[in-house]
Amino acid sequence: MIFAAILAGGIGSRMGGTDIPKQFLTLGDKPVIVHTIEKFVINEKIDKIIVLTPENFVNHTNHLIEKYIPNAEDIVVIEGGQTRNDTLLNSIEYIKENFGIDDESIIITHDSVRPFVTHRIIEDNIQAARKYGACDTVVPATDTIVESINGETIESIPVRDYYYQGQTPQSFKIKTLFNLINSLTEEESNILTDACKIFTLKDEDVHLVEGEVTNIKITYPYDLKLANTILEDIHD
Repeated sequence: MIFAAILAGGIGSRMGGTDIPKQFLTLGDKPVIVHTIEKFVINEKIDKIIVLTPENFVNHTNHLIEKYIPNAEDIVVIEGGQTRNDTLLNSIEYIKENFGIDDESIIITHDSVRPFVTHRIIEDNIQAARKYGACDTVVPATDTIVESINGETIESIPVRDYYYQGQTPQSFKIKTLFNLINSLTEEESNILTDACKIFTLKDEDVHLVEGEVTNIKITYPYDLKLANTILEDIHD
């Protein structure tokens, strides 16, 4: 089976000036998270969509899905965790308890605040996860990358040709991901920023999938303004 986990467990503290998490802010004529979920609903290969939100937004999210998305029987909303990795684990536990996991089961993990993910990106993730077991969506770095250990002076300037900016989705064979998570030491768990880091820590390959510059993450107020501009261009 193929599952999509929409990670909406964050509270969006960097957005500022808002009483609700950024994934519930309005983009165009509906909330950001609805735009995101819709991208996965239309993919017939996905068997179940799991949306993970803060506990006090589970009911709200269900109401939004009921309002905006018809035929939503393949969508379930559950509580996320304290951290991104806790949220990811919650999705895996839900899958284990309700469907079981075999060697070919795949999970597509995606930020709820990346509403412009394309059908092509999702398809490429499914194919890469099936073939390689793990993949990350990336775009080539366009700015010069500067490394500074102390935050005051430059340590090094790596060759930009070798660097990419990570996006989502990140997709995996679930059994492999689950086993790797359970093999992490406490020290390794504390330095995790995303699921692909789990694979690199354990010397497991992660295949690259080409992203899109428009597959932006809405983090700051400016990002929401940009997202509205992108949405207007799409509808023109």
